[in-house]
Amino acid sequence: MANINKHNGKTQHAEIAGAGFAGLTAAVALRQRGWSVRLHEKGPELRAFGAGIYLWHNGLRVLEGIGALEDVLNGSHTPPVYETWMHNKSVSRETFNGLPWRIMTRQHLHNAIANKALAEGVEIVVNSEVVAADPSGRITLASGEVREADLVIGADGVGSKVRDSIGFAQDRWISKDGLIRLLVPRKKKELGHGEWDNTIDMWNFWPRVQRILYSPCNDDELYLGFMAPADDPNGSRVPLKLESWVDMFPFLEPVLVEAAKHQTARYDRYETTKLDTWTRGRVAIIGDAAHAMCPAIAQGAGCAMVNAYSLARELEEIPDVEDGIRAWEKRMRPLTDRCQEITGEYAANRSLSLGNQFTARALETARYDPTRRVFSW
Repeated sequence: MANINKHNGKTQHAEIAGAGFAGLTAAVALRQRGWSVRLHEKGPELRAFGAGIYLWHNGLRVLEGIGALEDVLNGSHTPPVYETWMHNKSVSRETFNGLPWRIMTRQHLHNAIANKALAEGVEIVVNSEVVAADPSGRITLASGEVREADLVIGADGVGSKVRDSIGFAQDRWISKDGLIRLLVPRKKKELGHGEWDNTIDMWNFWPRVQRILYSPCNDDELYLGFMAPADDPNGSRVPLKLESWVDMFPFLEPVLVEAAKHQTARYDRYETTKLDTWTRGRVAIIGDAAHAMCPAIAQGAGCAMVNAYSLARELEEIPDVEDGIRAWEKRMRPLTDRCQEITGEYAANRSLSLGNQFTARALETARYDPTRRVFSW
């Protein structure tokens, strides 16, 4: 049951565009603080696109804060070690000094937060696309319907129509590399001898650049990220060109055969988006719509969830929406900007291939606890 939230004698209302991790987290956190919340999803159902996902201490603390952590821990996996290989030989083994982290399927995480949103009484509307917004707190749906709110949240991804309809100034750039993300069966028995419960970040630079991020999600499912330059027609091909990957990573053949069966996979180049500001009037932009980043240190979803949760916390303390969301950006923007900067550097330089790259600087964002506003570990 949500607390009763009143400002000037009136229950405050939020309209949220996008039912991804950021939109759902914001919806739950606001509802738990007494807001009425309507969440718009343009698709016909609630679902998460993609394969696997990493969450670190910061994202796990958000889940604890909204009451969804137990559901996520059940059915996910923390590897004993994050291992980096260069040309099929181990160059580093990192444990992050006990900093909590977890791997899971994207659908598993999405289901846990969506179920929490429904349990808290968030109104979720599918087949409902927000095509425009106004800083005064007005949204326009694809149907032509106009709705009013005390707060509008644009959590509608890298191609955000909320953001673009208002005209937020932005820089966007695309990296030279990209990923094909797939879920396949674990096949531990077929893989044979090896530490197959670890995350293994496998890099090859000769005779061509190809990388596989091997990430167990649970006892049955394995998340594989296939990285190659966009100008490599074999490495970026979908469906996978099986022989190209088996040639470089022959020991993974049992799972590569499974990966090559996927006919609807997608090659995505790394994108970065940086806005001049995240707020305008009564509108706040969160998640990939505000700060899409390269996946080098696996903080895209974590940052999105932390900022969504922190927005609700700030408005609990500063109920005037325009003042509250400006204070939220002032608090959260520097940490997110630093995270974006290092992910961009790592992606541009392919630095993770060196091993031992989860330095104090790289783990700063992961160490943040948004429930207490402190850095742990």
